[in-house]
Amino acid sequence: MARCNDKKILDLLKTSRGQLDGIIKMVEDDRYCVDISKQILAVQALLKKSNLELLKQHLQGCVKTAIKEDQGDEKIDEIIMILDRYIKL
Repeated sequence: MARCNDKKILDLLKTSRGQLDGIIKMVEDDRYCVDISKQILAVQALLKKSNLELLKQHLQGCVKTAIKEDQGDEKIDEIIMILDRYIKL
């Protein structure tokens, strides 16, 4: 099974981590709540973008391969489970 180790995904996650560190500092420095909230929303957007890119690569790689090998049902079920969780957020 292939693993995702894409530079685009890593860059998005590292940017998210950097912003999260900045948010923690903002809270420690007792910054304005709305400013902190805006930064939290920005990190959530980056994480969402990271996850969508990861799922796209999974579909184009792992799922596509599994379907070609007539073993796609499990991979499709995994995607449905993720989408179900995604919708409930």
